[in-house]
Amino acid sequence: MDSQTRNLLRECSLGCKMAINSFNQIRDYVEDEKLKELMDTYDKKHKEYEEQAGKMLKEAGIEEKEPGVVTSVFSRISTDIKLLKNADSSQIAKLLMDGCNMGLQSLGGFLHQYKNASGQSISLAENIRKTEEKLMKEVQEFL
Repeated sequence: MDSQTRNLLRECSLGCKMAINSFNQIRDYVEDEKLKELMDTYDKKHKEYEEQAGKMLKEAGIEEKEPGVVTSVFSRISTDIKLLKNADSSQIAKLLMDGCNMGLQSLGGFLHQYKNASGQSISLAENIRKTEEKLMKEVQEFL
């Protein structure tokens, strides 16, 4: 596996792990059943994408990247603070949209940076990007 493919897959896996962690962190605050269902749907999609990236890396004998401890702790603390002050569906939607926006920016950068990666890894990254865009659009109804 070439370095561009490896790096793109690692970033896809890492981004999905971060999204899954965010869904898990936010889930306890969600009271609206429709929003819960939406989050569960997208959590499942991110898990499927993460599994795909992980499988491709494993087949090549490459370890996945894990979210950094400092990043994870900072994310958890800032999310908890925001939700302790206000945990209504609108605030949760804003946090989800912020996460989608960060994912879209990161993916866009990685797709540009690793433009010579394999077609399969680029396709995975594009699918994740489309999923982020769709989630961002669907969550707007909760603002």
